[in-house]
Amino acid sequence: MSNRFQNKVVVVTGGTSGIGLATARAFADEGASVFITGRRQDALDAAVKAIGGQITGVRGDMAELADIDRLYDAVQQKHARTDVVFANAGGGELAPLGAITEEHYRRTFDTNVKGVLFTVQKALPLLRDGASVILTGSTTSVSGTPAFSVYSATKAAVRNFARNWILDLKDRRIRVNAVSPGVTDTAGLDHLFGGGDAASGTKDYLAGLIPAGRIGQPEEIAKAVLFLASEEASFVNGIELFVDGGQVQI
Repeated sequence: MSNRFQNKVVVVTGGTSGIGLATARAFADEGASVFITGRRQDALDAAVKAIGGQITGVRGDMAELADIDRLYDAVQQKHARTDVVFANAGGGELAPLGAITEEHYRRTFDTNVKGVLFTVQKALPLLRDGASVILTGSTTSVSGTPAFSVYSATKAAVRNFARNWILDLKDRRIRVNAVSPGVTDTAGLDHLFGGGDAASGTKDYLAGLIPAGRIGQPEEIAKAVLFLASEEASFVNGIELFVDGGQVQI
């Protein structure tokens, strides 16, 4: 186990399950002081216990600006600066065109776009010059998915945040990149696909469409995030790194 992030301060939003949990654990395992967020206190407490190390849980919904302020207040109580922000909190639901409601649109854009925007903007006073910001995108930013247009639109927006923010932040040498997972084995994916046998069948079908022959694991996405956050990626800036077994390349 390396110590690439020894004495580093890392913020991971949406860190109580799936990709966020796996990434927070990976940062903690490499010596970072990690702050995670989650909307449910029981899930947050369970994640803090599972991760171990220098981990702090802050309850909050990143679609709410007051909760983002509370997150960074908690960081400032322990540290003078932040080295990495992984703006990962997000989610989506299936809704085909013709059945999209205003509430569906608002909820998805507030969480996936508004939340990411203000998670990063409100971090700026704390981020050290030369810091790293990673945004969670999705393969849906470049490929169509039935009944998933609103979610896909939010992830296209997130990808373009990275393109533009590298210009806004160039004088501070803050790198901004997006990691875009493909189909990944998480509880959220099971919920999206209806759970149980329905979810298993859908995942098996999707695995057959992926050149790697399987769906991804959260720990594999976490490795990509840690690479983008590390000095090994010091000249990587503004990219969308697909971690999808080759799915969008064919």
